[in-house]
Amino acid sequence: MSYVDGFVLAVPTSNKDAYRAMAEKAAPIFFDHGALRLMECWGDDVPDGKVTDFRMAVKATPEETVVFSWIIWPSKEVRDAGMKSFMEDPRLKEITDMPFDGQRMIFGGFAPLVDMAKN
Repeated sequence: MSYVDGFVLAVPTSNKDAYRAMAEKAAPIFFDHGALRLMECWGDDVPDGKVTDFRMAVKATPEETVVFSWIIWPSKEVRDAGMKSFMEDPRLKEITDMPFDGQRMIFGGFAPLVDMAKN
């Protein structure tokens, strides 16, 4: 069964192009290490909550946009090996400027519970 890595982070809105460029450089490296799909989504309709919300989760400021992204892997085993080899890939060292504060990124691995698509 497939496996999903999910990420939520705050990116300075002025860094949108830099974030896209960074993601486009990283994607082929993920694919070379077994990822099947990578999706980066720029926040467009991220409402403020009363108890919790995406913005609060990553401590986004008014000058930042919330990014929601995920990577789909064929299995947890492929993901575990792929993430390890991704982190060791020398091409990763070429991506030097992170256009966001990585300390506020939240992430985790998820086993699909329901996986449906409209035919």
